[in-house]
Amino acid sequence: MAKEPKIVDKQVGLRIRARRLLLDLSQEALGAALGITFQQVQKYEKGVNRVGASRLAQLAEVLKVPVGWFFASEGAIHPPSDGQENVIDQFISTTQGIALIRAFVQVKDVSTRRAIVKLVERIAGQAD
Repeated sequence: MAKEPKIVDKQVGLRIRARRLLLDLSQEALGAALGITFQQVQKYEKGVNRVGASRLAQLAEVLKVPVGWFFASEGAIHPPSDGQENVIDQFISTTQGIALIRAFVQVKDVSTRRAIVKLVERIAGQAD
């Protein structure tokens, strides 16, 4: 029976994937920069394989983030402890999440940004 990945390993994996996508790197390109296979990158991103300290430092250098960034959750240094992955990390580790973020930050008008947020909230059923 396969062991279930630990929450912190899943969170670190989601952050690796999110940053990789934000930098527009393929798993193959990240693997090449690290000297590992893309399959190993996949395992890190899924949290199946734990990332060791030296590899985490190497990932931070390649992905241009501080090591602590991999553990940050809503401004904290500790991962969520309630057994659920961070919804934001899950979202930004998708190609749709990255595309939406990139497009949204291009909108410079503050009132237009507010209107977009209200529209999305309405669509999601969260608006009054």
